[in-house]
Amino acid sequence: MSRRITLSLNLPLRLALRELRGGLHGFRILLLCLALGVAAIAAVGSTRAAIEAGLAAEGAALLGGDAEAEFTYRFASDEERAWMDNTASAVSEIADFRSMVVVETPTGPERALTQVKAVDNAYPLVGTVVLSPAMDLTAALGPQGNTDNTAPGAVMARVLADRLGLVTGDRFRLGEQEFRLSAILVKEPDDAGAGFALGPRTLVARADLVNSGLLTAGTLFSSKYRMTLPAGADLDATRAAALERFENTGLRWRDARNGAPGVASFVDRLGAFLILVGLSGLAVGGVGVSAAVRAYLAGKTSVIATLRTLGATRAVIFQTYFYQIGILSVIGITGGLVLGGVAPVLLGPLIKAQLPVPAQFTLYARPLAEAALYGFLTALIFTLWPLARTEQIRPATLYRDAVGRAALPRARYILLTVALVALLVGAAAMLSGTVRLTFWTTGGILAALLLLALAAALIHALARRGARLARGRPALRWALAAIGGPRDGALSVVLSLGLGLSVLAAVGQIDGNLRAAISRDLPDVAPSYFFVDIQRDQMDGFRARLNDDPAVSKVQAAPMLRGIITRINDRPAEDVAGDHWVIRGDRGVTYSANKPDGVKLTAGNWWAADYTGPPLISFAAEEAEEMGLKLGDTMTVNVLGRDITATITSFREVDFSSAGIGFVMSMNPAALSGAPHSFIATVYAEEAAEAAILRDLAGQFPNITAIRVRDAIDQVAELLGGIANATRWGAAATLLTGFLVLIGAAAAGEPARVYEAAVLRTLGASRGRILRSFALRAALLGAAAGLVALLAGILGGWAIMRFVMETEFAVIWPNALIIVAGGVLATLLAGLAFAWRPLAMRPAQVLRARE
Repeated sequence: MSRRITLSLNLPLRLALRELRGGLHGFRILLLCLALGVAAIAAVGSTRAAIEAGLAAEGAALLGGDAEAEFTYRFASDEERAWMDNTASAVSEIADFRSMVVVETPTGPERALTQVKAVDNAYPLVGTVVLSPAMDLTAALGPQGNTDNTAPGAVMARVLADRLGLVTGDRFRLGEQEFRLSAILVKEPDDAGAGFALGPRTLVARADLVNSGLLTAGTLFSSKYRMTLPAGADLDATRAAALERFENTGLRWRDARNGAPGVASFVDRLGAFLILVGLSGLAVGGVGVSAAVRAYLAGKTSVIATLRTLGATRAVIFQTYFYQIGILSVIGITGGLVLGGVAPVLLGPLIKAQLPVPAQFTLYARPLAEAALYGFLTALIFTLWPLARTEQIRPATLYRDAVGRAALPRARYILLTVALVALLVGAAAMLSGTVRLTFWTTGGILAALLLLALAAALIHALARRGARLARGRPALRWALAAIGGPRDGALSVVLSLGLGLSVLAAVGQIDGNLRAAISRDLPDVAPSYFFVDIQRDQMDGFRARLNDDPAVSKVQAAPMLRGIITRINDRPAEDVAGDHWVIRGDRGVTYSANKPDGVKLTAGNWWAADYTGPPLISFAAEEAEEMGLKLGDTMTVNVLGRDITATITSFREVDFSSAGIGFVMSMNPAALSGAPHSFIATVYAEEAAEAAILRDLAGQFPNITAIRVRDAIDQVAELLGGIANATRWGAAATLLTGFLVLIGAAAAGEPARVYEAAVLRTLGASRGRILRSFALRAALLGAAAGLVALLAGILGGWAIMRFVMETEFAVIWPNALIIVAGGVLATLLAGLAFAWRPLAMRPAQVLRARE
């Protein structure tokens, strides 16, 4: 009995290995599609793993210490500082804020925005500041304390020095304090952990800002205390002790395990997105795999029928070709893993030179295992149906000229395919960590495949009908008849090329709309400047300068504080709102006695102008709905270390997309009485008047910081452009896979075109007319694939802009027309590449071989 089982298992494997002796003819596209798709996913995953490993290994350097305690708009209290001194081996205090650099020139003062880091003598605890010319940071920032008439030293980023025309030895001002540029800042060890900055960096000594007027009560700054901990210190225990001891002080804690959380989160999300784009490419490759398997098995029809005549069972036939395709899939996937794993290692030095963060390039098992899993599941999904149809080939096929249309596979194969698709989607959702994005991507791919399949069926039907109407135009009639014929590869062409073009079209529409939104909205909506750190006693003079200027169309101002939401309904905020962005850090808080003009309440009522009772709060309506808040809920906000518990009395519309002043939280004035604060203002003015406004206000109030909105939006646009470029590379890989599938479809259809050309030439058709027919066939299929891909891409782009970006959408027609032209060109090139052999062969030789 055991011998019979062994023989039954070995027979299909022996038959599969015997068939593979014939080489890889017919399977090159299968191998390339799997290898390219797996390589793309493995390369993205390996690069992400390298960056994550670099961030983990350099966590202390990126953070500037083993741990960091951060406070908003205040320095640590004596008690907090004493705890840090007792806990840590060393502590470094840093103040981080924005300011204006002012340089006196013969034509007047020049100004530029900078991100100032005021450091002490202990900075940096970890890592080294690299300066040009080379010198010690302490020497570069001396003399300390501004004890004489010599201006203290400062260092700044080269881009800022070049912008202002500064060289070492030149002087500039920050607020009311004059500094001397002593060196150019080449490398700041903790720069990657600092987050998004609107201006280039300037480093000064904390003691030298005493007379600058920049760190007065209420100004916008953050203080950070970097600590090196004793050897063997428990980071979890230290963090728990700090948060428990200073629970209600607004302290925020980070440690070296996540030294650059913003960078890590961005890399993780972008990597997950690119892997999903890679899965789209693998889906395109799956279409090619399926087409290659179908074409191969179609050529094996007589072999399968012979085996059935000799007594081979359905199971033996299925297992024979399952083993054969499986072995080839393993070869393709292995090639993809080698390429995707080794390429980042070989290109590591070049990639690291372009990255702003550390990376450790080596072979990582997890991304390779993920890529292999995706590859095997894709191969199974797209080969199962063609393999299942081998069971339908009967011995009687030997006596027929054609097989006829195959029916659907048996139910168990359909159910197994559905289960494999569910497994692939589940694995992608779990491994990428972006469940919602995974399901959106999967839905988009399935919808695109369905749309393309329906389009292919429609094209097939229209071509059959059009062939009957195209009398008098032989080349067009032959092309349409071939597209509508039973053996044409319209489905493979439209699916493979169409899906690749769909991804590229969607990326093009999203990128174009984002850029259009930025350029469209900026002149009409966005203010010219944000002014921050305006003191209360400066507001009258500030308004007086702007109210008399006819070029100023609008000025908005509001008191500005920052607070951290710690509790909701006396429960930890994260327990109520989860990981909502509003509670992840400090948020803007303002106050107003009367409801500001233009504010629209969606629920509740504003407090009376003379209200002096318990604190009340008006909250942003959309964010409140996302967090599950309702009227009457209580919210504890930590402002400058003081807990304020307020009751929500109203919700209001807040439009953050306008680039104007928008606060999530607004309180009654009495709730914030006594809290030191400054004012923030936005100024809407004609572009030609912006320079004069900045010159006058900065000259009158040197402590005020001006942020030019156009510059900030340009930085955002540059960031979005980088993301779009990365996505386009992923989409290009998908399109390349589609082109390979297209070549495979053209190669598979070559024997049919050889026979077709022989018949037509026998009937008197010229080579030129036959070539025009082949070219028309390819161009029509390419145009159809491009048009359907354009529709799918526009729908995908609209969905992303409407539901994810929540902004307007308009079709970017130049990008759209390129997609259609690309479809025509791709199919035309592939079709013509496989047209010369059919035209070159002698008709008699071809027709005799078919007898």
